[in-house]
Amino acid sequence: MSIAAGVDIGSTHTKAALLVDGQLAGTAIRRTGFRLEEAARETLEEACSVVAVRPEDIEYLTTTGYGRNRIAERDLQVTDLTAQAWGTRRFFPATRTVLDVGGQTMKALRLDDVGRVVSFRLNDKCAAGTGAFLEKTARYLGHPVEEIGDVAADAAEAVPISGVCAVFAESEVINHVSQGRRAPEILRGAMESLVEKSVRLMKRVGLEPEFTLVGGIMRFPTMVEVMRRDLAQDVNVPVGELVQFTGAIGAAVLSAYRLEQAGGAPAARIA
Repeated sequence: MSIAAGVDIGSTHTKAALLVDGQLAGTAIRRTGFRLEEAARETLEEACSVVAVRPEDIEYLTTTGYGRNRIAERDLQVTDLTAQAWGTRRFFPATRTVLDVGGQTMKALRLDDVGRVVSFRLNDKCAAGTGAFLEKTARYLGHPVEEIGDVAADAAEAVPISGVCAVFAESEVINHVSQGRRAPEILRGAMESLVEKSVRLMKRVGLEPEFTLVGGIMRFPTMVEVMRRDLAQDVNVPVGELVQFTGAIGAAVLSAYRLEQAGGAPAARIA
């Protein structure tokens, strides 16, 4: 039995993925906090418990994310751009443009026909272009993060939120509340503002289909629907919760590839 693992230590959440004989067998996620090594270790242990193996059974470990260099036991570390390229192409081999909306950053990358990153842009200077802004808006309106999609779907229209800075955008949200606008319309406006920024970032890398969307915010069908409308193109989205795990899965796929090169089990495609 060949066991390959990937851990994505993100600014908000840490994700782990295990491949057993090349097949995705276990995942886990938890908030990163300020103890990065502890978050990575506990998340990996949780993923191992799903598969009923021990962390010491892992034959190759690749880390990614902003805390990737904090894990001493790693065999390899790669940037989140590389991990997303491997992860998204694992699900959708024809992917050429990827949008990753994380809690603190937004990334757009374009891949060539063999999956190498040839262009990328980051929006890591302002929270108005990240998932954190949408989540904060939802909480301000009295809704948990899990309800973002359903609440926004109930909107008859979207109120405009044009602020390019999180501070100004938040002021617009407060102003809309004071004017008596409903939470669904405000949240839909925040969502459309985020999508507008996303599309602009994707255009800067050179839009080329197929498009794949990843990141926790893409769990919400309403977000994906708005993206499809603004892009005027169909988009790929990994099923269910897996949309959050493409970085960790990409790191695990790279681990499996390294094992295969060393004579281990071949990495099979995730269905």
